[in-house]
Amino acid sequence: MTGRDAAGAGALLLAVNALCAAIGAGLGALLGAVVPLLLAGFGIGFFVGIAVVIKRFRYL
Repeated sequence: MTGRDAAGAGALLLAVNALCAAIGAGLGALLGAVVPLLLAGFGIGFFVGIAVVIKRFRYL
């Protein structure tokens, strides 16, 4: 694994995490609870991001 692969994995993890947090914030805006759902989306995004990185970089 090179430094470029590690940077790609980190960027992918952050992108998935930010996407899940944004989805949580959007749902929270609709339901009137932005901060709790943003934090829930951030937490879920961390684990989803790890799963995506493992799947994408499995063979390195």
